[in-house]
Amino acid sequence: MTTQTNGGRLSTLSAAYIIARRDFVASLFSRSFIFFLLGPLFTLLVGGLAGGIGARVQQNVEKPKLGIAMSEFDVLAMTRARHELAGRLGNAVPELVEVRRLKPGESFDPAAALAGSKDNLGAIVSGTPAAPVLTGPAERIEAWQGEIELIAAEAVGTGPEHYPTVTLGKIAGTSTADTRQSRVLTAQAGQVLLFLLTMLLAGMVLSNLVEEKGNKIIEVLAAAIPLDAVFLGKLFAMLALSWVGLSVWGGIIGVVWQGSGHSLANYPAPAVGWPMFIALGVIYFSLAYLLLGALFLTIGSIASTIREVQMLSMPISLLQIINFFFASYAISKPGSAIELAAMIVPFSSPLTMIARAAQDPALWPQAVVIAWQVLCVALLVRIGARLFRSRVMQSGPARGPGRPGLVRRLLTQKNEPALQGEQ
Repeated sequence: MTTQTNGGRLSTLSAAYIIARRDFVASLFSRSFIFFLLGPLFTLLVGGLAGGIGARVQQNVEKPKLGIAMSEFDVLAMTRARHELAGRLGNAVPELVEVRRLKPGESFDPAAALAGSKDNLGAIVSGTPAAPVLTGPAERIEAWQGEIELIAAEAVGTGPEHYPTVTLGKIAGTSTADTRQSRVLTAQAGQVLLFLLTMLLAGMVLSNLVEEKGNKIIEVLAAAIPLDAVFLGKLFAMLALSWVGLSVWGGIIGVVWQGSGHSLANYPAPAVGWPMFIALGVIYFSLAYLLLGALFLTIGSIASTIREVQMLSMPISLLQIINFFFASYAISKPGSAIELAAMIVPFSSPLTMIARAAQDPALWPQAVVIAWQVLCVALLVRIGARLFRSRVMQSGPARGPGRPGLVRRLLTQKNEPALQGEQ
């Protein structure tokens, strides 16, 4: 049974449930929903273009650095040699990061230092300039061997005729720099997928509201039940419909993916782990959809014609693309004011946080931002409802107990199966 308050007027949650169920069923069993399920085929082109964004971000990601752990005199000699070579060769010489200045007789484990380093280290050079030891993943140290020989020769002053021999200390696994680079790839993939799905699906809310404004159904609903309930019901109905579509698409892709012999173990794992990353992806898609959907509802409520809707929605779509670029750029600036700003701005926040989940295992920032986004959704719904009432209804708050019976008859005429449980 649906609860009623104040002389028979439907409560906000009860009315929102009726609106949501009616819109969901009416859309789910329509012929247009079949064509909606085919929509992602047209986004493949957009996905290919978005791949160019990833290439640009990779250029801004911090390059791996080479750590150095030698005696104080050797560290100064190697650092000075690297600086002189960089002046002649530019960025071809890897940057040296001081890990430790060793005291005479002090033991040092480069592999342990590399695994526990918080810097973006790809390898560590130890020993002496005359007999350097380069420790790190095989691919990384083999690529840097020539550069270390050049720096060491410059440090000891032997010249190019007598390069010191570099001893390679290969370790299993990946370095901190390699792990960061792989997680950046996962962060970019999560951002692109979240952005494309949100932009593809959020427009359903706008088209649904414009249709009902045209036939005056929305005015009748707003006169009989709280307008916040109308907005909430439509938002969650379209969100539920989007999840139906995502389930169908995900099921098809999952079957093809598994049939091809792929596994998540073959892809760079996010910092929070795959189960938590997927769960956060679900949450952030829902919040991004509700945020953008609430904004589109507000636009649809104040626009009088389809032409006005198109003119008003275009800047919003462009701003969302800018938010995507903003969040993408924030990947290359972890812990900076740019990343913090991208986390606070509501429409770039879901994109930024899904990328952060791939790079940072901390979960408390995720919980804080999720609570902030829920608050933003509530505020946007309230603002949109008030704008609609003042712009379209032009009657101020509804007076009297309302007419829930009228709402039931109207919804029953629109979609009889949606209200069978209410009889």
